[in-house]
Amino acid sequence: MTPDPRPEQCNCLAVRQAARHVTQFYDQYLAPSGLRSTQFSILAKLKRLGPMSINALAADLVMDRTTLGRNILPLQRDGLIAVVKGSTDRRSKELRMTEAGDESLRTAVKGWVEAQTQFEAVFGAKRAAELRALLHAVSASDLGAAVRTEAEPHTSHREHR
Repeated sequence: MTPDPRPEQCNCLAVRQAARHVTQFYDQYLAPSGLRSTQFSILAKLKRLGPMSINALAADLVMDRTTLGRNILPLQRDGLIAVVKGSTDRRSKELRMTEAGDESLRTAVKGWVEAQTQFEAVFGAKRAAELRALLHAVSASDLGAAVRTEAEPHTSHREHR
């Protein structure tokens, strides 16, 4: 018998709802800078880590390359990042933050600090730190291994036919 799916027990739904809720909250504080939270994250990563390939940045943000590509287009259009040939491999493309991007990030940090402060005021600083640790652990876990392990018996079953 197939279990009846209960939305309130779905881990994926709960994480996605929380992510949307928090993203909307942060976007309100970032709005005066003209950046959305995803764009802020991209610029913050480039500021912290320096120029990166699109694939490396996508992996670091736990984002697929296509989604990252859509998110960098407005940043590139507005001159906040530049897509240039790779410094080590001229065939690859590298993302670099421009001076305008650095200035935009500095402006946005004010809103981000305010959002962080308000989030922790509502949710609690200790709970917020625990939540971040838990979410980092989820992001670092190899959920794909569970899918591969689950698929293996079916593969071996077919091999024995």
